[in-house]
Amino acid sequence: SPGRVAAPPPMAAAATGTGGQTLGRSSFSRAASSKTASSSSSPTASGVKLGPNGAAFVSSGIPDLDRILDGGFLLGSVVMVMEDSDAPHHLLLLRAFMAQGVVHKQPLLFAAPMKEPRSFLGALPAPVASSKEDARQRAMGGGAAGDGRASDEGLRIAWQYRKYFGDERNSNAEHRDNKQEFSHDFDLRKPLERHLLNAQHIECLSTQDVDTLHDLQNRSSAFLSKHQRKEGGNLSAGRIAIQSLCAPQCGYFGKDWDMVSFLRSLKAMVRSSNAVAIITFPYTVLSDSFCKRWQHLADTLLSIKAIPGKPHSSKYVFLFATSTADRKA
Repeated sequence: SPGRVAAPPPMAAAATGTGGQTLGRSSFSRAASSKTASSSSSPTASGVKLGPNGAAFVSSGIPDLDRILDGGFLLGSVVMVMEDSDAPHHLLLLRAFMAQGVVHKQPLLFAAPMKEPRSFLGALPAPVASSKEDARQRAMGGGAAGDGRASDEGLRIAWQYRKYFGDERNSNAEHRDNKQEFSHDFDLRKPLERHLLNAQHIECLSTQDVDTLHDLQNRSSAFLSKHQRKEGGNLSAGRIAIQSLCAPQCGYFGKDWDMVSFLRSLKAMVRSSNAVAIITFPYTVLSDSFCKRWQHLADTLLSIKAIPGKPHSSKYVFLFATSTADRKA
């Protein structure tokens, strides 16, 4: 459905622990007054936000989900998404995650069970123009329509205002810019600009009709080797997006232990890197025991369920679980 990914009305969230009990929102959210700025002196790259105790986050591409997850996706974590069998809402989450990385020029590795996975990039949404850009365009339009005296008067008033309140205004503007820089709203009606999709830092890999996961594991290892954590280095981020890992279209379908072994290896590699891996999987094709294994291997587990209602409704619910041991920072 056309609209913004960031605000699908209504959206609810519930957290579940490993024992199935429902947890409160307080388990995953900090007080509004708590500081999220880190005292670390390491410089950060575009699209990376520092939190308490040196934790670093990248945006999911959905600001509402970032708030629910208390900051976004933690660098060095594996996110698994249980696909909704009734509607392709998991693809919206995947597109937003990938589009957010492309906009920030973060390296991206995308794997999917299709002949030409690069064609999926054409469905990535474009970011909505920020209010700051809209205001600048309106100001430019107004200046062109007015005379020179009105323009000079406006500049004089702006200079006087900045003279007395410049520090506070600059600080607030910088805070807004940083927030907008970390996470964008995306318009599903507009595709991402083509020149961004032709960048060299985007890699695509097909998992269709392949007998083993060796190629995907080797490509993931080579990709993550470029994003190893370094003390005092520039805190850049990489993103891995794998669509429908256990889909029947894959040649390795049915090799349950091979897929579990791949997930364990990928989790170990991601844990020591400045990257986030998001994996969607149709859980209905897995046995109950292996589905549980997959869920326990995730640092953050998302289950998306469509809300019954009108046909093609964009309403859905995020049900998620996250390991508090992995989110100490």
